[in-house]
Amino acid sequence: MNWLNSEAFTLFGQHIIWSDMIGNILGLITLALGWRRSLWTWPVQFLSGLVLFAAFYGHLTGSAGKQVVVMAVALYGWWQWQRTKDRSDDGHIAPRFATWQERAGMLAAAAAGTVAVALLFTAYPKLSWDPWPDAYIFVGTVVAMYAQAKSMVEFWIAWLLVDLVGVPLNFANGYAFSGFVYVIYGALVLWGMRDWWLRSRRGPRPALEGAPA
Repeated sequence: MNWLNSEAFTLFGQHIIWSDMIGNILGLITLALGWRRSLWTWPVQFLSGLVLFAAFYGHLTGSAGKQVVVMAVALYGWWQWQRTKDRSDDGHIAPRFATWQERAGMLAAAAAGTVAVALLFTAYPKLSWDPWPDAYIFVGTVVAMYAQAKSMVEFWIAWLLVDLVGVPLNFANGYAFSGFVYVIYGALVLWGMRDWWLRSRRGPRPALEGAPA
């Protein structure tokens, strides 16, 4: 898998490697499929994690380990969406707003998780290039994926909060390609959040027995 870490092209003076390009493209597809509430969002998310795991394995163990967590959450999301009984009239999952208890739980988990992961990264510098923002982005991504698996509209807000750190951080560290991709992420997040928000107001409508999905 050494080719994943080789240069694909140069953009704005930045050397873009294959793993970065493929991972970001798959990430955009994942977000677009999530907007459409398609079950395929989870296999694509898993594939994105697998590509990045293959690229990082052997020399960036911390980054590779993070992708294992992402792939595990993607499998959970696939299982959760398949088993959910609340569906819209188009056959896809029905978005909903989280309860106040769920929101408090996710905020507490995000805060505690960020501190714990950042301390771990600080204790073992080889696991991360910048412990605190890296921990924030990683934990925020996991929380967003969990909320998405539960069909919560708030998952878009979690992604937006991740983007607010990810965009300037990538540009500041010279990752122009990733930075521009995060800008596109932000646009997709706003459109997707609006769509899920409106759909959550309609509520699920039970399908008639024997009617096509």
